[in-house]
Amino acid sequence: MKLDFKFSNLCGTVYKQGNLVFTPDGNSILSPVGNRISVFDLVNNKSLTLPFENRKNISRIALSPNGILLLSIDEDGRAILCNFVRRIILHRFNFKKKVLDVKFSPDGQYIAVTHGNQVQVWKTPTYEREFAPFELHRTYTGHYDDVISITWSPDSQYFLTTSKDMTAKMYSLHSLEDFVPITLSGHRDTVIAAFFSSDQETVYTVSKDGGMFIWKDPDSEKMQNDDDLPEDMQQALKRTRMDIETTQRKRKYRRWWVTQREYFNQGKVQCASFHIQNNLLVVGFTSGIFGLYELPDFNNIHTLSISQNKIDFVTLNNTGEWIAFGSAKLGQLLIWEWQSETYVLKQQGHYYDTNTLSYSSDGKYIATGGDDGKVKIWSTVTGFCFVTFNEHSSGVSAVQFAKNGQVVFSASLDGTVRAFDLIRYRNFRTFTSPTPVQFNCLAVDPSGEIVCAGSLDTFEIYVWSVQTGKLLDILSGHEGPVSSLAFNNEGNMLVSGSWDKTVRTWDVFGRGRFTETFNHNSDVLAVAYRPDGQEICASTLDGQISFWNPNDGKMTGTIEGRDDLGAGRKATDRMTAKNSAYGKAFNSICYTADGENVLAGGNSKYVCLYSTIQKILLTRFELSNNLSYDGMLEMLNSKNMTEAGPLDLIDDESEEESDLEDRLDKSLPGASAVDKKGDPSLRRTRPTFRVKDVKFSPTGQAWASATTEGLIIYSLDQAILFDPFDLEIDITPETIQETLEREEYLKALVMAFRLGDQSISVKVYNSIPSRDIELISKNFPLKYLDRMFRLVVTMLEQSKSIQFSMMWGCALLKYHAKYMKQNSNEFMTVFRGLYKSMVKHYEDLAQVCNSNTYKMRYLMKKGQQKMNKKQTESMDIENIEF
Repeated sequence: MKLDFKFSNLCGTVYKQGNLVFTPDGNSILSPVGNRISVFDLVNNKSLTLPFENRKNISRIALSPNGILLLSIDEDGRAILCNFVRRIILHRFNFKKKVLDVKFSPDGQYIAVTHGNQVQVWKTPTYEREFAPFELHRTYTGHYDDVISITWSPDSQYFLTTSKDMTAKMYSLHSLEDFVPITLSGHRDTVIAAFFSSDQETVYTVSKDGGMFIWKDPDSEKMQNDDDLPEDMQQALKRTRMDIETTQRKRKYRRWWVTQREYFNQGKVQCASFHIQNNLLVVGFTSGIFGLYELPDFNNIHTLSISQNKIDFVTLNNTGEWIAFGSAKLGQLLIWEWQSETYVLKQQGHYYDTNTLSYSSDGKYIATGGDDGKVKIWSTVTGFCFVTFNEHSSGVSAVQFAKNGQVVFSASLDGTVRAFDLIRYRNFRTFTSPTPVQFNCLAVDPSGEIVCAGSLDTFEIYVWSVQTGKLLDILSGHEGPVSSLAFNNEGNMLVSGSWDKTVRTWDVFGRGRFTETFNHNSDVLAVAYRPDGQEICASTLDGQISFWNPNDGKMTGTIEGRDDLGAGRKATDRMTAKNSAYGKAFNSICYTADGENVLAGGNSKYVCLYSTIQKILLTRFELSNNLSYDGMLEMLNSKNMTEAGPLDLIDDESEEESDLEDRLDKSLPGASAVDKKGDPSLRRTRPTFRVKDVKFSPTGQAWASATTEGLIIYSLDQAILFDPFDLEIDITPETIQETLEREEYLKALVMAFRLGDQSISVKVYNSIPSRDIELISKNFPLKYLDRMFRLVVTMLEQSKSIQFSMMWGCALLKYHAKYMKQNSNEFMTVFRGLYKSMVKHYEDLAQVCNSNTYKMRYLMKKGQQKMNKKQTESMDIENIEF
């Protein structure tokens, strides 16, 4: 089996903190998710997560005007400059202070970055490798508190800054003889943002207290010819011009004047954005309300409430049609089209940790359950959540798809097991126990008629009928909480693991008698059946993975995985990571599709893949390097330890009410909701990275893990260029081309498979005439049949020639179905991939055909009416002539 799994996507989380950025074409939006960046394609309805990651959670991102360079900066000021198109890292840089805003100049030549109460402007690095790519152009000073926003002028010659010192300043990029930085003061609270007008003769400033000021230059022509102002304002302007002229004789200085003051009257302002071409101002408030205004007349176009929590960031795309909102409290990302008043995108991840996941039988969907009591269904193709069930009143502990893929079962700590219909999107069954219990695990038999759930407190397993919803049996025998359940592939045997250090097998249809007990040396955390049902795998608290033969009850082997997890050291730990027992056990295990390997994860950033035959570690996947989580490092730096405790746990943030929710630390359950300085009941802790569940896709092409960071998906690296198989010296791209020109298609196809170059295999595949498919399939060597089927599945998914690929699939199955059935374990991945692609094309074509059917009926009806009308007119003419 191939082990070249690469990170492919991060679902379950759509927005964490920071700013949102539209691409220059306005069709996609970039959103920070922890220390990674997700890209949501709003036109093609797809999402992907960039493969690189920052050291800590990202606070600000910026995209160059041409859409090539992407700059992401984490909470410590460490930046990554990457090529957004090719998704590769170009440079790394440290700004050495927390960055509150970063902007590329409109011409793309400079980058402005906040640096405490200063602003640094750097020259944009080139695409070539350099020793010092970032070159400082100039540092601008003048503010007395932190600078929180930067806005460039359209000509890239000036920029505006706003600060917590309640002022805004205008700077010139280059030193000008007649220019002195202009201070715009008058607000009574922090200035959130400042914007230029399109002609650069007007400046708009927005403050946190809900005030919006319009500034103009007294020397500008528009200001001098403005007769609409009141008489007292005109007289004041005349006196101001006289004072300015007197001052300018001594010092070259300009002063801007407030011509208009407006107030939103919606509470405190959290964020604001301005579309310079359409003069549209969008303001987000702490109450979850946003307002859309047209400037300079301050006409209110919309005022709507889109969230129950504050809006952390708002922005518009380049056309001004779509407005993007980000709310970090609930992890919401909303794209709203204000003209049609419709949602383009509305996504939200799990509010708390993602506890469990399950793949559908075709691998197209993933169901997740979280501590927030919600069950979400995600598409593996698009990466979007398309339905959310919130019937549970407590955390969801387990989810599982039925084999038909149209029903999802979930178990919760609220004492219910629920069944959800994915056709009508409703909860059609609710299973409960005679006495209230908390369900910790779940199992559904392959037929989908029986559902079982294990309890935490009564140590029993409850069995229900899905058709009637009645409780069929209660399986007793465990002396501790039931931690895991699993059915074999035939559905007649159930295996259960418990904290009483035993694994038991049950004959569910034979009056619930347990047939075998497997004793362990420690608490059993997870169990799994091999796909063929001939082996049971169990993970225990001491870090071991045990393998049992369910037929004779003998142990076939063990794996010592305690040291493979490599759990890190927390900031509050008094012992080293090596001596700590925390997290050094696997709480979730699953078999691969062929049953030759086992995937295991626990309270660590690592997921391990073991061989069940050799009982060795094959590879270890590091899911995250995010240092914002506690316990990511095995060795701590002693300089971070102070007399007051670890430096990371010292609360040095501002005590303002609006800043309290933005801190990294999260209050523990039971702590006071209202934060007060010095409150002894207030307990805080840094979040830790944990793997809650791991599952392999039935197609064998991907696997996913439910973590505290979201749903992390790894898939096979399809971009591998050179993977030779049975290669000889005379097999080269040139010889393959020559063979293809001689129309020796079968030989050319085999040579391409032996070379292992995907692009050459696709070229040969597309060059074969459809009339030769039957003959080539009949004589195709069995040695390369697996690779040929994988190529057909890939082309069926990616190519537009659907009929051509279907002809290949039918011909191969026609002549080699018997061999493939005898070796079904090897071709199981191919079968599922082929089924997945065919179902997708069937659904797409069915939708198109239904739409065309209705159109044809409509046109035929219209045509019939037209013909009847003509016949009636001709009859009238004949009657008149007669």
